Amino acid sequence: MNKYYVLDTNVLLHDPQAMFKFEDNEVVIPITVIEEIDRFKKDMSEIGRNARQVSRYLDELRRTAHLFEGALLETGGRLRVMLFTERSHERLPPELQDNHADNRILAVALDLKALGDKAVVFVTKDTNLRIKADALGLIAEDYESDKVSIEELFSGKAEVSVDKETVDRFYENGAIELEGDFLPNQCLTLTDTSNPSHTALGRYDATMRQVVPLIKVPKEGVWGIHPRNREQQFAMDLLLNEDIQLVTLVGKAGTGKTLLAIAAGLLKSADDGSYNRLLVSRPVFPLGKDLGFLPGDVEEKLAPWMQPIFDNVELLLGSIDEEGKRKRGYKELVELGLLEIEALTYIRGRSIPMQYLIVDEAQNLTPHEIKTIITRAGNGTKVVLTGDPYQIDNPYVDSSSNGLTYVVEKFKEQDIAGHVTLYKGERSCLAELAANLL
Repeated sequence: MNKYYVLDTNVLLHDPQAMFKFEDNEVVIPITVIEEIDRFKKDMSEIGRNARQVSRYLDELRRTAHLFEGALLETGGRLRVMLFTERSHERLPPELQDNHADNRILAVALDLKALGDKAVVFVTKDTNLRIKADALGLIAEDYESDKVSIEELFSGKAEVSVDKETVDRFYENGAIELEGDFLPNQCLTLTDTSNPSHTALGRYDATMRQVVPLIKVPKEGVWGIHPRNREQQFAMDLLLNEDIQLVTLVGKAGTGKTLLAIAAGLLKSADDGSYNRLLVSRPVFPLGKDLGFLPGDVEEKLAPWMQPIFDNVELLLGSIDEEGKRKRGYKELVELGLLEIEALTYIRGRSIPMQYLIVDEAQNLTPHEIKTIITRAGNGTKVVLTGDPYQIDNPYVDSSSNGLTYVVEKFKEQDIAGHVTLYKGERSCLAELAANLL
């Protein structure tokens, strides 16, 4: 065992299995962390569920050995719970010699460092606590086992330079074989090397090992919506393809992620009948200071959080079909059972077959929450995740550790998944400028 890894409370609340992910090293959990975990155990949120899972894991290990001595892990390492003592208190500088939980956890790490037998690494997701640990001479690290670098995130698309004959053949035949290392359902732009304006858009079908054309959008649009740029054309193709069961759309505000997803969902459920219902959901996280408890029944309480979805649905319902008739009203779709809008709070434990499920603002979800949602999908269900990793309201995740980017990375090589990152804003000139300048 080469190192001691001292875990902070927030690491275990973020990922209960973190204690098993440090290979053959010694994992140390300060007793103060156990006390903090205990305070969260009755919480009905994801944090509470994680706290209870941590307690179950530790209880199972306790059956194999005394935790103060150390229980062996399957990874070849060892886990033990370490006490805070008077000597631990004395190792702290005077400014930190109080009863604050963070300082007591740091003191345990200093105790281990004083042994001098192995390197000590303090692991926490708290930025300020990492700074304090560094100031005390400890090696401090963030918990990064499930992190995906946002700068290196798979974009879902690529440009391929080909000769003129290849582009012409693609238009004539509808599908071509193309040399290159492409991922399943990767969106491709075939560009004529002799004439850059001569291009063709396609998607790599890994089953056929060919580049196939994008699904054509009807002349009247998808519920009145027409893709306005290349990225939106790629996104619409993935959203309308029933063979692709998981679609992730990442992009800044105003790129059309949610609007395109809802429009495609309405077409495939309300019009084509490919799915029994369009289910749209989003996590409940306030922007800025929370307003507190809201009056009314469940529907009235959720209305402020679901309003962005209502806005998109109302925009689509205000469109006119090819016969000059107004699309069906929102309440009519709900009454017919074709549309349902609800908070993610109620999705745990459900089984969702034959539905077009859209999860908006998915960047606010943890990897574990995303797993919970996707595993709800029954036979014939399509799951669409949309979000902007740079607009996160959940204090427990960031642009690299949120569930949306995690799914993009984990599913990029799967035949049933597709992804596109959208860059160009189409909401308005003002919204585009604000997204770029502010």
